[in-house]
Amino acid sequence: MCTADRKSARLGQAISEGEATAPTIGLRTMAGDDLASGDHLVDGYASIMSYRGTGSRAEEGSGIRQNPPFPKPLLARAPHLISSNSILHTEIPPMESGLVASHRLRLPALPSAAHAHLLRHRRLALAATPLRLPTTPTPLRQPAALPLRPCLKPLRAASVASPAPVPGDASDNSRKFLGVDLLTLKKIVPLGLMFFCILFNYTILRDTKDVLVVTAKGSSAEIIPFLKTWVNLPMAIGFMLLYSKLADVLSKEALFYTVIFPFIAFFGVFGYVLYPMRDAIHPTALADRLLASLGPSFLGPVAILRVWSFCLFYVMAELWGSVVISVLFWGFANQITTVEEAKEFYPLFGLGANVALIFSGRTVKYFSNMRQNLGPGVDGWAISLRGMMSIVVILGLVIASIYWGVNKFVIDKASLPTVERKKKNKPKLSMGESLKVLVSSRYVRDLATLVVAYGISINLVEVTWKSKLKAQFPSPNEYSSFMGDFSTATGIATFTMMLLGRVIFRKFGWGVAATITPAVLLATGVGFFSLLLFGEPLTPLLAKFGMTPLLAAVFVGALQNIFSKSAKYSLFDPCKEMAYIPLDEDMKVKGKAAIDVVCNPLGKSGGALIQQFMILSFGSLANSTPYLGGILLVIVLAWLGAVRSLDSQFSSLAKEDLEREQTLKAETIETTAQVVGTGNGSLNGNGASPTNGAVIKPSQEPESTASEKSGQQSQ
Repeated sequence: MCTADRKSARLGQAISEGEATAPTIGLRTMAGDDLASGDHLVDGYASIMSYRGTGSRAEEGSGIRQNPPFPKPLLARAPHLISSNSILHTEIPPMESGLVASHRLRLPALPSAAHAHLLRHRRLALAATPLRLPTTPTPLRQPAALPLRPCLKPLRAASVASPAPVPGDASDNSRKFLGVDLLTLKKIVPLGLMFFCILFNYTILRDTKDVLVVTAKGSSAEIIPFLKTWVNLPMAIGFMLLYSKLADVLSKEALFYTVIFPFIAFFGVFGYVLYPMRDAIHPTALADRLLASLGPSFLGPVAILRVWSFCLFYVMAELWGSVVISVLFWGFANQITTVEEAKEFYPLFGLGANVALIFSGRTVKYFSNMRQNLGPGVDGWAISLRGMMSIVVILGLVIASIYWGVNKFVIDKASLPTVERKKKNKPKLSMGESLKVLVSSRYVRDLATLVVAYGISINLVEVTWKSKLKAQFPSPNEYSSFMGDFSTATGIATFTMMLLGRVIFRKFGWGVAATITPAVLLATGVGFFSLLLFGEPLTPLLAKFGMTPLLAAVFVGALQNIFSKSAKYSLFDPCKEMAYIPLDEDMKVKGKAAIDVVCNPLGKSGGALIQQFMILSFGSLANSTPYLGGILLVIVLAWLGAVRSLDSQFSSLAKEDLEREQTLKAETIETTAQVVGTGNGSLNGNGASPTNGAVIKPSQEPESTASEKSGQQSQ
């Protein structure tokens, strides 16, 4: 008999005779804890196999109780313990862990039937003296890098399975990248990409719409005032009414897709179907008959009928800017972002918009110059238009895909920021009431003059400049190429002005910042109209620089339009909003409502109405150029006078407001010092003295004043 068999026989005999019990034949761990005998290892192995669902020879015996799985430290030490006891034979390679080795444990192959009573007696002993394992076992883990036998499935404990992260949970918020919450980045980065694509498309569409309606045969820049007043405005109103109806019956996601997909489909169809079929679908003969009967003064209105598909493209491009940017994008951004995120990242969207303007201008330039590489007889503008519309369609689908992805994978509908806001009772003034408010206050009149003058002067110069631009670049490709350079320059100028705007306000004040815009418009306007009216004497001088008076006028007009667009966001809009701050609450609300009702529409449509009157009166835009120059001069001078008057009033009101805040602050500090000196600073019980009340009241007034100001600035 071998040594192991003799030891097993002696152990079985000791158990059967009661000289030893299972708890006294202990195995010691490294920590010195008494564990069960080798039979316990069999029990543990049976429980492991039962947990795995594979069954074993040990669990078939009724005398072996299946205990919970071993703790992980015990299993890790199992090969050492088993080898020291020699009850069970093992074949454990050195690199196997305790769990892998445990499924290889087996009962000893006894040499004869005489030894069968040993296992039976041991089972009886275990049943008489049950062994107890720790009450809180450690869950089993499968070794990550060690292979198991093919017949054994991987062992996984449900208690250690980590749940999938839920979007918007606390663990996701705690993770940061570059100092920004990961959940915030998951929202802001897609929004920034959406905004870039939307403005990239808008720049392409804005440049293309002017090329189509201005350079079309039988049309000119004179069509723009009539198109804005009699086509664009009614369609914008109708679209917003339809949008309001759809918003009542559709979900937000369905509404987004319902609005954006018609735009994408139209621009794709226009580039590949409508423009190639322009000669078949445009009523050229009918337009010629109408123009002959009405006279050349009605070239603009008749051109709307002559090139109706181009006019439809013009309106859809204008609506892309107002609907997709203002309604869809900003509505979605305000829906999923918090106030803190908006304060931090919305200004970056403005800078990103100018970056999109720069790149889209280069794109327009590239496609416009494709005509140079084409052979004779090929419609280069049709190929360029098809390429640009393909980009618009692709980026439109990217916008829709980003919107779908954000809603699907990023946004948790239950955790969207919801802020309960009290509905402000804004007065809805009628036209007559608005005029009374404007007449009654000199301050509001001056502010209204700023708004109206800006809108009229921009429209007067822009249309006249585009008419001269067509004269200089009659080909659609040449016109579009110049507009690409114009868009790039506008993006660079706006980006620079947004960075310099804060410096100008901080260093020179409101008056200088408000004066810069009309002063530059006056200088460039005088130069533009002077070159148009008195350019012939300057021809020899301009020839030395390789320019003609017409080309010089085009460049000066471009500078004026570039600066007017860049100054609107960096100087004009901040000056206008800051002017409301010093007003009292009643005049602040009523004055803003009056300007919104009367002055904004008057400024936007006033320039177009003046041009329509001049064109119909003098026969053409070229004949009315001297009068338009005179009107521009009067309007800009009135603008400068209003700025000067408003600056004096604004400065005095702002100074009074500052002195009031300083007085309240000084009174608060003085009263607080008195309370501290008298020792009467307690707020407990009924012993609050009038001094305490005086402390509380002044400390609240500056806070409310500051909150009103911050709220006004955000409007």
